[in-house]
Amino acid sequence: MFQNPIPIRLKQARAKSGITQKQLGILIGMDENSASGRMNHYEKGRHIPDLATLKKIADELDVPLNYFFCEDETTAELVIEISKLDIEKKLKLIQELKGPSK
Repeated sequence: MFQNPIPIRLKQARAKSGITQKQLGILIGMDENSASGRMNHYEKGRHIPDLATLKKIADELDVPLNYFFCEDETTAELVIEISKLDIEKKLKLIQELKGPSK
């Protein structure tokens, strides 16, 4: 059965950042009175944030947007590390992964 990775990634990234659900909600522009509840619903998978909200969350937690869609831990970690590279290093990595040209 497919499990939506967004709630898992959201909870992991938020916990790693050391901020509460309420703090994160407020930082991305939610009303102080509903921020904790809304973020809790996102982390529990009861609701899924729209793309614009997910982008604000990604920016606030300093993770790339595609991190939230990674289905396994290894890919999630790779996405974070790759996002830290400058364009030249990303292009070099692509070439290394593709191997020698034919």
